[in-house]
Amino acid sequence: MRVLATAGHVDHGKSALVRALTGMEPDRFEEERRRGLTLDLGFVWTRPGPDQEHIAFVDVPGHERFVPTMLAGVGPVPAVLFVVAADQGWQPQSQEHLAILDALGVRHAVLAVTRSDLADPEPVRVDAVERMAATSLGTVPSVAVSAVTGAGLDALHGELGRLADTLPVPPAEADVRLWLDRAFTVRGHGTVVTGTLAAGTLRVGDRLVTGDGSAVLRVRALQCLHQARSTVTGVARVAVNVHGPLDGALRRGQVLLAPDRWLLTDLIDVRITGEPGDDLPRTVVLHIGTAAVPATVRPLGEDTARLTLSRALPLRVGDRAVSREPGGRRMPRGITVLDVRPPRLTRRGAGRARAAELAAMTGRPDGAAELRRRGLVRRSELLAMGVPPPTEPVAGDWLVDAAHWAELRERLAAEVERYAQQHPLDPGLPTEAARRLLGLPDRSLVDALAETPGAFRLLRRHGRLCGPDSIRPTLPPPVEAAVDALRRELARAPFRAPEADRLRELGLTRKAVGAAVSAGALLAVTEGIVLLPGADARAAAVLRRLPQPFTLSEARRALDTTRRVAVPLLEFLDAEGYTQRVDERRRRCRPGAGNGGGRESNPPARDPRAPRF
Repeated sequence: MRVLATAGHVDHGKSALVRALTGMEPDRFEEERRRGLTLDLGFVWTRPGPDQEHIAFVDVPGHERFVPTMLAGVGPVPAVLFVVAADQGWQPQSQEHLAILDALGVRHAVLAVTRSDLADPEPVRVDAVERMAATSLGTVPSVAVSAVTGAGLDALHGELGRLADTLPVPPAEADVRLWLDRAFTVRGHGTVVTGTLAAGTLRVGDRLVTGDGSAVLRVRALQCLHQARSTVTGVARVAVNVHGPLDGALRRGQVLLAPDRWLLTDLIDVRITGEPGDDLPRTVVLHIGTAAVPATVRPLGEDTARLTLSRALPLRVGDRAVSREPGGRRMPRGITVLDVRPPRLTRRGAGRARAAELAAMTGRPDGAAELRRRGLVRRSELLAMGVPPPTEPVAGDWLVDAAHWAELRERLAAEVERYAQQHPLDPGLPTEAARRLLGLPDRSLVDALAETPGAFRLLRRHGRLCGPDSIRPTLPPPVEAAVDALRRELARAPFRAPEADRLRELGLTRKAVGAAVSAGALLAVTEGIVLLPGADARAAAVLRRLPQPFTLSEARRALDTTRRVAVPLLEFLDAEGYTQRVDERRRRCRPGAGNGGGRESNPPARDPRAPRF
């Protein structure tokens, strides 16, 4: 299917023309037919040729009082049938409708000069073609017709068929954004909404979320051109029977969306086109799709501004819209969305800097440029902005600009080095602290940075980041002296770990013990129980000489230690693979324990922050 909207001045014969083309009545209300004046949107369709797709028409009112309704009809539609009457020529609403089409960037149209049976159509046709050529429509094909006599209708059918063949086909896999132009209740079926599906695919059973994110609705049934369908792909006129909370509150101007695919925003940076030299009004109404939303304007650059919307909308970079002053005193202006997640402007000079940045933006989605500006963004958020990701994530869903990533890596290395210098007894910058220092939103980014090669090598140990020189830190002289004193005491009784009071007397605080363990000068069995490095292997050798299996009491006597030390030491040996339990009371040495058995005959020093602690 191809979908076109009509456009043109009131009483130039738009409805009569589509009635003659389709054999269907576009005016749905009795008052419209009685007055001969279109008051609301009408929907009819035809097939230009037996082998061609259907063309559906959204017939819009031409009266100046109904311009918002016209905008709702033409907003989601990619092409237009522009109508000018031969006996009246170009009129004010002809100009305003053309300005709206130009603002929306519509590029496909056919001109129909109606009432050619009442006046010579040629002067009007030449004038209209020239006016339209100066807009986004360019030079358009034109046909003189009469809905009364039927003259020119076959030629118009032909031009419409050729136009339909040239219209771009939107991607079927695009994210659904269905702007609603009607919502009503059908007895026995519930709420039905209609709209122009611009892209993507709708299926019976799909879930759609309302534009404010307040409710999820289920698609119960679909119709296209009054025929039931299980699937509809854009571009198409579609009627959707929906069910769910708040379905009865739907109305024109609202939107239904594919879940988890769109960002809702009430703050956007835009480029504005229109009459040169016109001052920007303080408030406007933003028309996009079928929505009409009041907005406050903050001018930034020569043709750029920030709009604060009265309600959030699902917008993407590159979206085209129309801004119109309340009351319509001046011609509508075109809006191109440049940024749907703009930075806050809080510092002095931020507005000027932002204007310079916006001046370089084209409105065409550019993943690399967007990533350079943001430095760091989730892939899903970039897609929801309508911007294709330029690279693969570095961690989880996070995309990072290469230059920004290199700068973060250098900053992280500097922070790790600074922390090591300031905390010689507690080497290793905690990952969470690194995240806060770098202002990163996710700890996984810190881990990824640590794994990135750099001039300064980073190592991860127990949730901390160290430089290679911090793995075995050099102990300050007082701590080294305390360790030497403890080493002399343990040389006489290697398994009689000192009490907490004795450790304090020696000056071995918890932090000092941690540093000594990290330096490999002490072995931490558990919190408060420290021995010399290699004591575990020596203990296993002693226990190996006992009759197997052995009890805790037998082990304690063999090791010449206390129960306070023996209990955690045996559990430590179990964990290290030197010993194993036989039952609740007895253990035995594993084969080779004390003779190179266990995990390692000389296991590495342990960090007191390890899980065992």
